Formats: sequence, C-alpha cells, structure tokens
Amino acid sequence: MTSVAIVRVGALGTVVANALARAGLGRLRLIDRDYVEPSNLQRQILYTEEDARLGVPKAEAAARHLGLANSSVSIEPVVVHVNGGNAVELQKDMDVIVDGSDNFTLRFVVNDACLRLKKPWIYGGALGDSGVTMNILPGEGPCLRCLLSSPPSPGSQPTCASAGVLNMITGIIGNIEAAEAMKIALGSPEVRKTFLSLSLWPPAFHEGRLERDPDCPACALGRYDFLLGRESATAIHLCGRDAMQVNPATAGPVDFDILSERLKDLGDLRVSPFMLVLSMKDGEIRVFRDGRAMITGVRDEAQARALCAEYLGL
Repeated sequence: MTSVAIVRVGALGTVVANALARAGLGRLRLIDRDYVEPSNLQRQILYTEEDARLGVPKAEAAARHLGLANSSVSIEPVVVHVNGGNAVELQKDMDVIVDGSDNFTLRFVVNDACLRLKKPWIYGGALGDSGVTMNILPGEGPCLRCLLSSPPSPGSQPTCASAGVLNMITGIIGNIEAAEAMKIALGSPEVRKTFLSLSLWPPAFHEGRLERDPDCPACALGRYDFLLGRESATAIHLCGRDAMQVNPATAGPVDFDILSERLKDLGDLRVSPFMLVLSMKDGEIRVFRDGRAMITGVRDEAQARALCAEYLGL
C-alpha cells in the first residue's frame, strides 16, 4: 500500500492531505503538534469554526474530516512535536515524506532523517503571495542543505505573523506537492527535478535546476547534524500568536488522569485523548501526551518555563 507522511497539517499540509486522500492514495500519516485556532481558518482548508472552538488537535481534526470524504484511505493522526529524536521513527515506514511546515529548523530535521533513511521528500513553503517547492531525491540530486547550509538566524526572515499568507498560494504550492508525491509514489518518470518558485501578485514563475554541493555536510559528507537534538530549544515561540511551546527534558507519555487530579481546582479543565487543557484567568496551558506544553498569553521563555514548573512540574 502506497504511503505518504505529511509533516505538519497547516496551510500547505491540509491542501496536500486533502488532495491525496480524495485521490485515493492508500495510507496517510498526518503529523502535527498543534491545535486548531480561529486564525487558521483563512488558509487551512480542513478545519471548521467548531474545530477551533473546541481546540481540536490539527492531526485529529484533519483525519476525521478526510475520513468522511474517503473512508477507503487509511489515515493515521499523530499528535507530536517532530524533532531530531523521533523524526527517523516517524518516517521510516513511509514511501514519501511531504513538507507542510512553516519553519526551517523542522525542515532540516526532516532532510537529515530522509537522507539517513534514503526516503524521497518534498520541500515546500509559502509566505505572502509567493511559494517554493523542490523534490529531494536522496542519491539523485541536491538536498535542502545544498540549497541552504543552515537555517536562517532567528528574526532574520519574515514570518506568517509579520507578512501574512495568501490562501491561494498555499493552495497552488500544496497541490503541486501532492502531485509530485503521487508521481514519486507511483514510480512515474515525470518526477520534477527542478526548484520551482512562483508568486501571484504580480504573477511570476521561475524554474531552475540546482546542482548538488560536493561539500554538503548532509548528502555529501553523511553528517546528520539535526538528528543530534541540538535543534530543539527548551521553549519555542509559536508563529502568529502570544504563545510558547515548552518541550520537556524527557518526552512523555503523560498520564492525564494523574495530572487532572492535580490541576482540577486550579481552573477550567478539559481532557481529550490527545491533550489536557487548563483554562485560567490569564491564559491557557495545553499539555499533550508526549509531554509538550503550549502556554497562551506569554512571549517570554523564562515566564513560560516558570509556569510549566509551577503547574506541571516540567
């Protein structure tokens, strides 16, 4: 059975998942750490206002909606933060990996994991009215580190929060990614081996061939730096909102029954199979099974870590 893993099901990932599920591709794994919010609905096509009201994990919501569209496709939601420690395990049994992420650190993790596994993957990105995509075929052409030697430094690039994203560009790039995933999965000779960039306002289109860097630390020298865990910060500011994600020193699983008993008198508590939500006067703490916590109403790493220590003991 043909299988595709989609890493993050946001603006690009929902387009990819929608196209592949409705096309009848056999098996999809939807990997995402986040939950649905109202601001997502402008461009993340698988979610509804009800999903946002309930704060449903994106992977879970996407799998449910796609299951109603095509029940013959096997769809596996995975609510987890992808990092150097788990990327190989999440991808090793899949045929193709598709990038639906919004940050380069995660893409470098995926790049290293796919090179190590010799799995093809599809890089894609969109910001403002512009988008890019490239197929990365280990052993046949350049990898992401041939294109960029390292992730851009924090704050050096515009983000979805500062520049916005036109939903038409995510639709175009996501559907190109989905088409290329189908070609790769089916062994088509028409798999694109070029770097594609386009914009919509004004319209422009560019396609060019990139050469493999003979000194690339990843695909040439076999160094998978981003699988060593150095890329994982203790706390990460989440794009487009006053929220931080805090990663525990040791990943879960978290026992929600025990944690619920400890937190039940501290605010409004909601528990689902995927996460626990504690709503307080000044914000929310969302705890996932793997031990991650997302805290709204904060932008400071020290404050986020202090709240996790106070309420969760992380």
